[in-house]
Amino acid sequence: MKEFKAFLLRGNVVDLAVGVVIGAAFGSVVTALVSDLLTPLIAAIAKIPDFSGLAFTINDSKFMIGHFINTLISFFLVAGAIFFFVVKPMNVLTARARKEPPMDPTIKKCKECLSEIPLEAKRCAHCSQIVA
Repeated sequence: MKEFKAFLLRGNVVDLAVGVVIGAAFGSVVTALVSDLLTPLIAAIAKIPDFSGLAFTINDSKFMIGHFINTLISFFLVAGAIFFFVVKPMNVLTARARKEPPMDPTIKKCKECLSEIPLEAKRCAHCSQIVA
């Protein structure tokens, strides 16, 4: 039982559970945004009152093309929101964290053979050229 408790309380499991719950809530918000605001706005411009009513029938099979359009708009909004509000900021933060402060140079290049030598060296160890 202790191992099971340790497994459940490990950071990855808890983080994943929180991510799923927040993701579901975020999906609900975006779906409401699409169905309550954006779809009527697009419908007002396109002069169609609601996309969900768009359908066609072939051999008594009803194809709900309007519902598909609403779902497609919702998908692109969710993908855009995740990209611009999660992925982009995380990439910026990761890039900032990976940048190391510039270090003082400890080596220089020999002008004769272009090998790297210590900054304090007076003669190249590779070609014996005097280095200023």
